[in-house]
Amino acid sequence: MAPQKAKYLRFGIVIGLIVASLGYVAWAVIQETKSYYVTIAELRKEGDAAFSRHLRVSGNVRPGSIHQVGTHADFMMIEQDPQSKEVQTLQVSYKGTEPPPDTFKDNSQALVIGRFGRDGVFHAEEIQAKCASKYAPQQGTASGGAPSGSTAASSKGY
Repeated sequence: MAPQKAKYLRFGIVIGLIVASLGYVAWAVIQETKSYYVTIAELRKEGDAAFSRHLRVSGNVRPGSIHQVGTHADFMMIEQDPQSKEVQTLQVSYKGTEPPPDTFKDNSQALVIGRFGRDGVFHAEEIQAKCASKYAPQQGTASGGAPSGSTAASSKGY
């Protein structure tokens, strides 16, 4: 083989290895950051696959279940099947770098992002919460209700 062809062959092999390595790193990063959205009922049905995936789980915060110390919070999420009326529960342990959001309260809708442990506890890295009752009109008011920034809405403690 001519020295010129051998040089091109080695160069081609090196370029191929670099491209393959970059492709593998990109694939690994995508697999690590991908998260699946599931309900509590779907999480229970996943079996062993639930333990190896990065998940997003939604539900409502069970009243009286929040135990918060600094940036850490342990609580219970619930979800009721609209047809069978069966209630599914999920114990959540949040160990984030920031405290849970201000909207994280009893009965709020929450979305937790993290991993489901073999101990039956969902280990959350992030919490997103919204208070469904915050913008609802107060009982006994006109159909227009009070704006969210008014004293009528703020008297509820929001």
